[in-house]
Amino acid sequence: MRILLVAAEAMEFEGVLARAQQVGRAAVRTGWARTCRIGGHEALLVANGAGWKRAAAAAAAGIEAWRPEAVVSTGFCGALDESLGVADVVVGTDGLRGGNRGTILTVDHVVRTAEEKRKLKESGAVAVEMEAAAVAERARERGLPFHCVRAVTDLAGESLANDFQAALRSDGHFATITILQGALRHPSTRVPELLRLRARCKRAARALGDFFVVCGF
Repeated sequence: MRILLVAAEAMEFEGVLARAQQVGRAAVRTGWARTCRIGGHEALLVANGAGWKRAAAAAAAGIEAWRPEAVVSTGFCGALDESLGVADVVVGTDGLRGGNRGTILTVDHVVRTAEEKRKLKESGAVAVEMEAAAVAERARERGLPFHCVRAVTDLAGESLANDFQAALRSDGHFATITILQGALRHPSTRVPELLRLRARCKRAARALGDFFVVCGF
């Protein structure tokens, strides 16, 4: 089966690439693209930055270049449900084995506070991210099956000290220097959070790689 996987950042695919075979570069009109075999399937992985517009463009380019039989929005998410832990995989659509099931909500900004997470949970969603609805829309336009698979990096009861939204550039990537400058102004809280988040992202990426090996498209 030919599968298109769309994420915001290439680092979200680190776990997939670690478990994949026949990895190669791909000429696709996105910021980053690779082909591989994962779980017995041919896959195109594309990353084009955070947010609706960037994700929609990545999905459209990937569909045009790859002619997939299924489309997946993947990457990291924030938990809204208190039962979810770091690196837990959340599946927001039917048809795949494994993971925690529940609605995954797409918003247009980085959700920073525990208070906002509590409010978003009232929608019935268990997790929040910034791209899946855009990818789903492009898949529907082409009549393709869509799946949403995410791994948790921040918990429902946590607030982020670092202001990642302020560091989000127009190209959909985060300005590292802006994040570091902000962290160094509050080193006792923001620097440890950055280190903790980096470790969590690595755990979450590994969990996604493990999931895609066995999920059964």
